[in-house]
Amino acid sequence: MSAKKIPRRQAIPILYTRGTHYDVGFDMGRTFGSMIRSFLELCGPLNETYLPLYDQPEGREIYNQTLESVKRSFPQYIRELEGVADGAQVEFHKLFLLHMDDITPIALGQENLIPAAPVGCSDIIVNNDSFRILGHTEDALSAQLNHYYFVVADIISDTPQGKYNVKEEKFMSLCYAGHLPGYTMNFNRHGLVFSINTLSAANLRSGKTPRHFITRALLSAQNYDQAVTILRDSGVGAGDGCSINMTFLNNNDPFTFYNIEMGPVEQGANESPLDIKVINNNEHNFHCNSYLRLPVKEVGGAIVDSSVARMETFSSYQPPKTKEDVIKLLGDQTNPPHTVFRENGDVDEYVKTIALGVFDCINKTCTLYSDNPTTNEPLAVISMQL
Repeated sequence: MSAKKIPRRQAIPILYTRGTHYDVGFDMGRTFGSMIRSFLELCGPLNETYLPLYDQPEGREIYNQTLESVKRSFPQYIRELEGVADGAQVEFHKLFLLHMDDITPIALGQENLIPAAPVGCSDIIVNNDSFRILGHTEDALSAQLNHYYFVVADIISDTPQGKYNVKEEKFMSLCYAGHLPGYTMNFNRHGLVFSINTLSAANLRSGKTPRHFITRALLSAQNYDQAVTILRDSGVGAGDGCSINMTFLNNNDPFTFYNIEMGPVEQGANESPLDIKVINNNEHNFHCNSYLRLPVKEVGGAIVDSSVARMETFSSYQPPKTKEDVIKLLGDQTNPPHTVFRENGDVDEYVKTIALGVFDCINKTCTLYSDNPTTNEPLAVISMQL
């Protein structure tokens, strides 16, 4: 049976690792090497778009500009990704191209090479005295089904690292095979809990910081002000955009959630544009994969259509107030083809919900599912106290 034909597995691997950035990356690559190599073989955008463009002089120039920019800001995360490549015995440039995502084709004016697909995630925040919940579906290319894992890392450096002078990081993050932590659902030792929605801006920037590296840096944030500083990325700015749903379990009085829309840096600027929405007590929030507040031109098509449909599904329910309400909404499949929980049984379906997490910020637990939560028991309930 080929890797592509493996049906949904009831399994979420977890790796505990400690060391330098390179050490932690190497452990991820060595432990999940077969999974990473399998995903690289199956990844359509990598093999059909990113690698052919990389082999052209113009594409290689965009790659080199972006790599050098990230090295200047976050050399430690480049070493971490080099560790993943060495541990998995795969080429580094393939992994870095995955982190650049659609920057290369859009920067080259070849948007036609990007599949018009409803890629992205759905998030629900409920903030009241009894339930403080962040629920997140991890929606990705179907090739990423069974190609992900959780990493619990304790990274210790002898000297301050990168533009924010970080010496130690401790976090848990879901990782797509071959990817750095941070661009999914996560929490760190400072009480930061956050999840990501992919947003597809029409104008992406080469030579800037890919969103994957900005959210990787977010795992080091100790408080709200540091988190916003990291997202702004002053001096460079984001090359592409996303939405961040976040809160801090510590020092929240009153308890507050945030939804932050981050856009790619504007032409001639050097800082990510942000729109910050505060979700106070007795409020809730939904977010999917289109810009709701930040005035950013989007690519349009299936990703926006799907996002609009899922938001309409959420709005058709009574406002969520409990954990059970959140689970019901995230497992909803009543509005095909753009259902909230994406799974029609076809292993070749382009986009699937590959995992789901419900963060209980009062009890400090993360409940993990690998299948629809309305019909399946969770695979694990993990403490968020690192």
